[in-house]
Amino acid sequence: MIQSAAAALPPGVNEDESKVPPYTLPDPLICQDGAAVKDARVWREKRRPELLRTFETEMYGKTLLGRPSQMRWVTLEEKKDARGGRATRLRIAVLFDGRETGPRMELLVYLPLEAKGPAPVFLGLNFEGNYATTDEQDIPLPTHWLNNEAAAGVTNHLAVAAARGHESQRWQYDYALAHGYGVVTACYCEIDPDFHDGFTNGVHVLARPQGPGDWASIGAWAWGLSRALDVLETLPRVDAKRVIVMGHSRLGKTALWAGAQDERFAATISNDSGAGGAALSKRIFGERIENLNKNFPHWFCANYARYNGKEDECAFDQHELIALLAPRPVLINSATEDRWADPRGEFLAGVAAAPVYRLLGTDGIARQDWPPAGELVSSRISYFLRPGKHDVTLEDWKAYVAFADRQVKP
Repeated sequence: MIQSAAAALPPGVNEDESKVPPYTLPDPLICQDGAAVKDARVWREKRRPELLRTFETEMYGKTLLGRPSQMRWVTLEEKKDARGGRATRLRIAVLFDGRETGPRMELLVYLPLEAKGPAPVFLGLNFEGNYATTDEQDIPLPTHWLNNEAAAGVTNHLAVAAARGHESQRWQYDYALAHGYGVVTACYCEIDPDFHDGFTNGVHVLARPQGPGDWASIGAWAWGLSRALDVLETLPRVDAKRVIVMGHSRLGKTALWAGAQDERFAATISNDSGAGGAALSKRIFGERIENLNKNFPHWFCANYARYNGKEDECAFDQHELIALLAPRPVLINSATEDRWADPRGEFLAGVAAAPVYRLLGTDGIARQDWPPAGELVSSRISYFLRPGKHDVTLEDWKAYVAFADRQVKP
């Protein structure tokens, strides 16, 4: 849900900084038994597993499926002169249970044509189908379920030719390629369609939730990103040690959860992820836990609903999700007009996660005060505030590449 400044706010929602109530964040370096974390060993062996279990049980749900033994993938296409000779393009079908008729996703892979060695890669899910991320006419229209998008002409949950390239602004392939990066995407709806059907479709057919602490849609989408990484690890032209998992909005929440669970990801980028992502819940600013659970009851595990209107009772907050990424780099991207996603709260979550990063020998975050729009805070926890609304633009991609150049590239 995107809330415009002119629209009436739902009951209980605040977008006035002066009305943020006093709040106390839990200390990520205090264990559940009250013991302080004073070294990296205690963090790794005790505190980090505690926090991971907390987010599993109380928010995103426990992922019930690892990599299926039957999973396989098939290269559908390899085009060596894609994007005007800038890239090799691959289309790879990932068959989660090995069956052509079972749950699957199709990876769209672009790798820089003139790379001198294996390329670092940005990996993220898209909203409208691979064909909507590019104007290329030879990407076939998908046949899987899609969200309706009236502006693109999608009204019956099926792809239409008019929607080709509709999401291309958000996928700046050529800019990334020109800077030596590959880009890989797949449509999130292939992994789990984004509506609540009792978890009987998508990959949930392979491991259906049984209890209130089991995985829901965000958990499934994050799982799909890890399965994409399984495939990328087998491609010689991909630097699998430098895969950056990324996402926007609900898929920014997904990227954070994927990065927290799967430490193979070299870095994480969260773009306008807001509530349930990078933004602090206890600030009571913008979208709240109750709004998430009522509007999107399939995103989080059922246990998360116990905090509807009760953020103060949470024994955890989103800075601890960011801490689970430590010491790996993370970029938190926000937008000035995206008050529903609480851009200041996203920055403050990075500040509050920094003690864990410093404990693990990094610089944490380079400044403590919210920066002006257009300035990239470059540190292990990086932050960028873009002028504008809830979206992904070329300016965001410029920040992604600058972050990756400084924090990820060898």
